[in-house]
Amino acid sequence: MQSNTSTKLFSVLCYLTVVGWIISFLLRDKEDVVVKHHLNQGLILILAAIIFGAIGQFGGIFGLIRWVGCIAVFVYIIMGIARAFQLSTQPLPLIGDIRLVK
Repeated sequence: MQSNTSTKLFSVLCYLTVVGWIISFLLRDKEDVVVKHHLNQGLILILAAIIFGAIGQFGGIFGLIRWVGCIAVFVYIIMGIARAFQLSTQPLPLIGDIRLVK
């Protein structure tokens, strides 16, 4: 297993843009469960941001849904980064049980 510094770095990068997620995915220790956990949650948040962005293109009430959704994603990103710094694998509310990365 890698050092705590590498684990923290790759865990935090999971939440900082798609490029950060890709870097973490490619360079991580494949056996590091903490980074794997944050890769999963980061990917869910990236997909949610894309979906909310697409929904907002329709205007009207969908613009409001986009606005609320983007604020929620931002709050989840802050929570995820805080948990990554603590090396925690506590799942984020509502999305924590979804598994996309193996």
